[in-house]
Amino acid sequence: MDWDAHAEREESRYADGLSRLPEDADGRQKQLVRVAMAAGGAGLARLMQGRRAEAVGWLARSAERYRESWEGAPAGSWGRLIGAIKSRILAGDWEGAADDSRWALEQQPAESESAVGTYAAMLALLTIAEDERASGLAAALGKDDFPQAVADALTALAGRDRDVYSEAVRRVLESFEAREDYLEDIPVADTVLVLDALAARRGMAVEPRSALLPPA
Repeated sequence: MDWDAHAEREESRYADGLSRLPEDADGRQKQLVRVAMAAGGAGLARLMQGRRAEAVGWLARSAERYRESWEGAPAGSWGRLIGAIKSRILAGDWEGAADDSRWALEQQPAESESAVGTYAAMLALLTIAEDERASGLAAALGKDDFPQAVADALTALAGRDRDVYSEAVRRVLESFEAREDYLEDIPVADTVLVLDALAARRGMAVEPRSALLPPA
């Protein structure tokens, strides 16, 4: 895999997108999401190369742009909260992840009738170690065809059930390995990385191995 080519493409997209931020609020929030995704793609590519310092910088930019894009975003844009938190976790920035998680919870994603909103809330709660509160939301993940393996992994993390978590995260990884399309065309199982980082904080990490994950 030519990770340099992937990273350089995403870095170029990020710079170009920022140079052309629209003046109007709607155009601006849409463009900020695009550059957040590009920064995240660059960060994942650098992670796969083992170039962690560069990855951390790009993932921080991704989190910042996702959070900035919230202003003016349409109601229910819960993916932006998820993107910000995941980027911080992938960067290993737990202080930043906690800050973004508290901010995300202020937007009340758990009050939505969306499984994606529930996912945002559970991710935030798990990040700040509010596991009991996260457990209380688990049943609401069974909506909108939300991926069952991800729901099971989140529920197991909240309940600190390592056996169930281990099986669930394996299924999440298998779902990534079965894909033909990836976000930003970056073939990385980012959700697995995030889940196992949360698991590590609970002494539950399984450290899966795959061509879609950075080398150990």
